[in-house]
Amino acid sequence: MKTNWKPDSWRGKPIEQVPVYPDPEALAAVEARLSTYPPLVFAGEARKLKKALAQVSRGEAFLLQGGDCAESFAEHHPDNIRDFFRVFLQMAVVLTFAGSMPVVKVGRIAGQFAKPRSAPMEKIGDVELPSYRGDNINGIDFTPESRIPDPRRIEDSYRQSAATLNLLRAFAQGGYANLEHVHQWMLGFVKDSPQGHHYQEIADRISEAMAFMRACGIDPDTAPSLRSTDFFTSHEALLLGYEQAMTRVDSTSGDWYATSGHMLWIGDRTRQVENAHVDYMRGIRNPIGLKCGPSLTPDGLIQLIDVLNPDNEPGRLTLICRFGAGKVYDHLPGLIRAVEREGRSVVWSCDPMHGNTIKAVTGYKTRPFDLVLKEVKTFFEVHAGEGTFPGGIHIEMTGKNVTECTGGARAITDEDLSDRYHTHCDPRLNADQSLELAFLVAELLKHSRQGQALQAAAASGI
Repeated sequence: MKTNWKPDSWRGKPIEQVPVYPDPEALAAVEARLSTYPPLVFAGEARKLKKALAQVSRGEAFLLQGGDCAESFAEHHPDNIRDFFRVFLQMAVVLTFAGSMPVVKVGRIAGQFAKPRSAPMEKIGDVELPSYRGDNINGIDFTPESRIPDPRRIEDSYRQSAATLNLLRAFAQGGYANLEHVHQWMLGFVKDSPQGHHYQEIADRISEAMAFMRACGIDPDTAPSLRSTDFFTSHEALLLGYEQAMTRVDSTSGDWYATSGHMLWIGDRTRQVENAHVDYMRGIRNPIGLKCGPSLTPDGLIQLIDVLNPDNEPGRLTLICRFGAGKVYDHLPGLIRAVEREGRSVVWSCDPMHGNTIKAVTGYKTRPFDLVLKEVKTFFEVHAGEGTFPGGIHIEMTGKNVTECTGGARAITDEDLSDRYHTHCDPRLNADQSLELAFLVAELLKHSRQGQALQAAAASGI
């Protein structure tokens, strides 16, 4: 497959969503420097994630992927990283208990800067300027100077990613992920949530299970796995010059790996099979994702799988479905049937955010929580009908209680959006909404597992 592939092969292909830098020599100099910088992640870590995702593809684990819509330089603060990680761990504990299976934890963090745009230009009043494409490309301020793509920003994003990864590794392995701490945080949420009584039962069951383990002598002091966790990073591989600079040969296997993140994905706007982004991703050995929107046909999906995972390697490819709450039944069954017919090994994940963006009457871009939940529920229903495993969710979220998505137990209204609307790009679920979603998905996952058990029993004649 890769005898004709090199990290720069993409440069000879058509490409979408790429900024035009006014000084190509300055860009080339930055990319050359980046190619000498230390890797952010290691090949062995990417292989470990791929092995975990192979479990998901077999219905033996569940993928939780989430984080910021687009990381920013202004909000890079240890408290923000800590708050995100804290909520993410709470979500993972709820899903682990409900599903009775491991949860693979993958953040949209430490590299999720660049964003594809629906239009290259943005107009406010009579002024038209290049669109904001993420802090590693240009600035969010609506001025001509800010919107000029600046290659120095790429190096700044590398440094921020390195600092973020350093803190995340400390949190994951240094005791902050202690299961007893995470459970106490979760109990606080249940106590304070307006709909806490709906979640009390599962919280009580987790408390009972932990009390039983302690009585048996199993606690964070005796079982190191209870005070640490595996946490992986991911981002959309949009800025291919940066990705090329961070692509290195693994000394143990001789394979090429992207060292900018453990998992990279191709966006819905850049998945043309003959284009640059698909060509780059086919050559790296990391686990990769593919966003699947309403315009993707079953035949088109199989063609992309042929290119991206020709060896049908379990854990290699995650299909991140983003249709919109009312379109899942129109598109997902056909994709599942094509994949099943061809015998392809994939992870099915639901992105309930990108297809449910609307403009509120107040002018703010938002995502109604009830539509987010509806898309997830429909995703599970379709998989139940097809006899396949709904392997994960992919959400845009923050650990802060911002007001960017309407609805949820605290009933954020259109009028509330202006209170704490902090996103640099798309609206995110806040901490409370993220945990609400985790409890609701936990119930869906539990029922899915029960359905799998019944199918297995029927198949064996029990």
